Amino acid sequence: MTKSELIELVASKVSNFSRKDVEIIVDTLFDSMSSSLSKGDKVEIRGFGSFKIKARDGRQGRNPKSGENIFIESKRVPFFKAGKEIRERINTDEA
Repeated sequence: MTKSELIELVASKVSNFSRKDVEIIVDTLFDSMSSSLSKGDKVEIRGFGSFKIKARDGRQGRNPKSGENIFIESKRVPFFKAGKEIRERINTDEA
C-alpha cells in the first residue's frame, strides 16, 4: 500500500473529512513520527507495533561492481517491531 492509497482508503471511510484534510492528517502523522525518531525517541502504536532507531557500527564492505574493499560508516537506521495483535492477524486467514 502506498501513501496515496492509504489516503484514499481513509478518505473513503470517513465522510466528514475531505481527501485534502485526510492528506494533511496523514502527512502530519508521518512528520511527527519522523521527527520523534530523529530525536532518538521510540514511537509506539499499540496493537500495531513500535519504531525505534538502532545504531549500526561501521564495517568493512565490498563494492559489488568493482570488487574494491570499502569502509561503510556507522549510521543510525529505523527499526520496526510488529506488535502481538498484528503478528497474530497476519498469521490468520482474516487478513
